[in-house]
Amino acid sequence: MSDSGGGPYQDVANELRARLKKGVYRVGQQLPPQRQLADEFGVARDTVVRVLHELAEEGLIESRRGSGTRVRAHPETLRAQQQIPSMTQDGRSRRVTLGPLIGAAFETPHVSLDVFTLTSESLDAHIRVQAERVRAGEITPESVQVRMLLPDASTYLPYPRVKADPEDERPQERLRAISDLHSQSLQRVLGELATEGLVKSVSVEIRTVPLAPAFKVYLLNGREALIGPYQVLERRINLLDDTPADVVDVLGLGSTLAHHAEDDDAASPGSVFVASLRDWFTSLWDLLATPPQPKPPTMSPSARVRPPV
Repeated sequence: MSDSGGGPYQDVANELRARLKKGVYRVGQQLPPQRQLADEFGVARDTVVRVLHELAEEGLIESRRGSGTRVRAHPETLRAQQQIPSMTQDGRSRRVTLGPLIGAAFETPHVSLDVFTLTSESLDAHIRVQAERVRAGEITPESVQVRMLLPDASTYLPYPRVKADPEDERPQERLRAISDLHSQSLQRVLGELATEGLVKSVSVEIRTVPLAPAFKVYLLNGREALIGPYQVLERRINLLDDTPADVVDVLGLGSTLAHHAEDDDAASPGSVFVASLRDWFTSLWDLLATPPQPKPPTMSPSARVRPPV
């Protein structure tokens, strides 16, 4: 693979998009396994995982338990659908995927992301995508500010849990290990952009709240709001000791979100919704949130990765 135009990551992404566009992989067809793609392109499996995550967020592919990764939509069909405004004429929201909107937010001079979610894994994946774009010279943000709220370690979470033994704490330990790992990763990735002089100002702050998220929230540049409920499902995972377990969990990878945008009319449905969600996030941040205690990662970035939430 060539290292031009953003390095191996971008090369893999571009090639897979081209194959989807040409019909090499048709709608409904299963993609080759991640390891096979990594060997074909001569890259780390983690690179393939991040590319597939981006394509899933764009709505092009989807991953399902036991059936691998399949093509969800042809790029031209998806592009035509994305020309539809995110708000209908009567002010109602429509459902969108996260990837393109995060990308659009990073195309502005001053980027701000306020996020309330179950783990930091999905945001870390998106930040890595945008960091690749910055290094490739595709985008040139002057500042990036990220504030993220995560559930604290003392909060009871109804998921993930072992289906046959809800009192088993190992799925929760795994969840916290994943979140700690990716929290450190996204802080490092953005910090490196500042250190290298690619972004003038970077601020990343992560706090915890005594709440179990039933939905995830993204506030983009203070003017757009994305909100979506977590879908509860059953699946098999490997715990930190590599023991397989059937668990009740939630799935966030490639999920669609309701999108609301602020406009020049403060009384419009979109503006009212964004303002209310912005106030809600600020109240949690100021009154309930506390900085988490840092923990050493117990997993390598490429080990035991589960679908992001």
